[in-house]
Amino acid sequence: MSETKKSGKSYEGFTAEEISAMKEHAKELKSRQTGGEAMDGAIAEMPPADRKLAERFRAIVTENAPQLLPKTWYGQPAFANAEGKVIVFFQAAAKFKTRYATLGFSEDAHLDDGSMWVTSYALLELTAADEAVIAALVKKAVS
Repeated sequence: MSETKKSGKSYEGFTAEEISAMKEHAKELKSRQTGGEAMDGAIAEMPPADRKLAERFRAIVTENAPQLLPKTWYGQPAFANAEGKVIVFFQAAAKFKTRYATLGFSEDAHLDDGSMWVTSYALLELTAADEAVIAALVKKAVS
């Protein structure tokens, strides 16, 4: 008997947004676009507020970790190392209908700091101070 039957809770399945993200990922795997072209397309399709943040995300990462390669990851802008492992990513607020965009780092980012550290940040806007923090994190992530 499944856990959902034992607990009495029903499983509703994936949300429309999650299904869309999985379809985007499958499309990425089949795409012949370069990572930069795919990222440009993903950013261009975003609503203005998300697009503004995503463009700054791209600029900050490109300036501070030029060794990372642009790509999309589940339809969202991301940067990967030479082995193709995503290091840092951006998730538009509109993608999952949340009130903030997300800047995240994967487990392959070198951000370890003791037994607990932050791996994602909510973004409503980017100030100069915020951009400096992100730049430092990106540099640490690839160190």
